[in-house]
Amino acid sequence: MISEKELTHAQTCEPSFIQGFKDCVPTLIGYISIGLAAGIVGIASHLSVLEITLLSGLVFAGGAQFIICALLAANSPMSAIILTTFIVNLRNFLLSAALAPHFSKYSLVKNVGIGMMVTDESFGVASNKIVKKEPISDRWMFGLNLTAYACWVLSCVAGAVFGKWITDPEMFGLDFAVTAMFLALLILQMEHVVPAKVKHYVSLIIYMVIAMIIFSFIMPSHLAVIMSTIIVATIGVVTDK
Repeated sequence: MISEKELTHAQTCEPSFIQGFKDCVPTLIGYISIGLAAGIVGIASHLSVLEITLLSGLVFAGGAQFIICALLAANSPMSAIILTTFIVNLRNFLLSAALAPHFSKYSLVKNVGIGMMVTDESFGVASNKIVKKEPISDRWMFGLNLTAYACWVLSCVAGAVFGKWITDPEMFGLDFAVTAMFLALLILQMEHVVPAKVKHYVSLIIYMVIAMIIFSFIMPSHLAVIMSTIIVATIGVVTDK
């Protein structure tokens, strides 16, 4: 039987909403830089500030938003835009599935709320906590996710407003923002990688390169990247021990 004192101590050990906010702060530079770039690219793709605000608030996915803007600029059909966006965001199923066991004690509503707002960065922060055997909670995750969400939307709006005066985003290297974000996430993850898993991760990188080369012969390069990512990410989750 757990005593009231022990129960209280266990509850107080769970990280709070405020702690989630604090843990999100180091990642905000990434959200701000990419959000500004997304807003600027949106304006360059002839979207209005209101449309960019709705896009960032409803989609909440940097890579997908860049792709949507590119497809809109190319006058792609709506069906192609929806399908491509869905495929790009499929990785979020894998991210949420990886975190789900750590939130199994919470209600379905809370789990849905957490899963809907998981991003690459918040997953990276949560994964680092898990690797270091530090506790996480629903309140902490909401603090992490909501802070990221607010920062993202505001950054996209700011980029849309200032984007009217920036006609060439590539001149400032903003086209490299997404790549820089994923490189930073990779470095953060590698800091806590167990040496025994390095071989596994190198193998996945090789699989990714091979898959991209093969798919590039039978489909457009952007689809080759998406398909390779989905397949290799699935292999990585299944084979990870």
